[in-house]
Amino acid sequence: MTMHTRRCMPARRATAGLLLGAALTLGGCATGPQAHPADPLEPFNRGVFQFNEAVDAAVLKPVATGYTHVVPSPVRTGVRNFFANWRDLWSAVNAVLQARPQPAAENTMRFAVNTVFGFGGLLDIATEMGIPRTTLDFGHTLGRWGVPAGPYLVLPLLGPSSVRETVALPVDRRGDAVAQGIDDVATRNTAQGLRVVDTRAGLLRAGDLLEQAALDKYSFTRDAYLARRQRQVQAARGEDEAAD
Repeated sequence: MTMHTRRCMPARRATAGLLLGAALTLGGCATGPQAHPADPLEPFNRGVFQFNEAVDAAVLKPVATGYTHVVPSPVRTGVRNFFANWRDLWSAVNAVLQARPQPAAENTMRFAVNTVFGFGGLLDIATEMGIPRTTLDFGHTLGRWGVPAGPYLVLPLLGPSSVRETVALPVDRRGDAVAQGIDDVATRNTAQGLRVVDTRAGLLRAGDLLEQAALDKYSFTRDAYLARRQRQVQAARGEDEAAD
């Protein structure tokens, strides 16, 4: 771990603590018959959601749109494959922590095949070979062992989450090979920025459809996130096989 990382970790923990404290303090305002049972912090969450939407409209969406226009599709696919390949490795670790040998073996095999034969993950050979991907993080692992999700929580810049997933973030951060494996600050920040832009670019079409279809974008996003996380945790517990 570099000196820069050691200096930043306490600040990140303090920031997460302040966010949780503010959310829990404001959560008492969300009452009434229309309150969503999983979203007692709705007033706070809607405020953060609007902030995120403003940042997205002003910065992320224009940059992602330019990225798709300037960077050729095969290059964008390679970038997406590269980051997904390292995510497969962390998914394999979480599958082991969840005592799930099949996704652990499959994700490990995916990482090995794509790293060796896919030029460091730029090509997704594993998918062509029919090796399935199960995307997992430490929030899934906590859910696998019975830790409740807690209230829905929208994080600044990071978006939809829950108290459980927010608590898991520091562990996921340590398991992020891109964030932890690159010592040079400028290179690490460039890689992180590229990942953010590429991820947002992959959501451009879905975002446009959501803008057109959703009467309340906040509620639609919340309900979709909660349903997806529930399916994934059920799959981790062996209660539901259909999880992505």
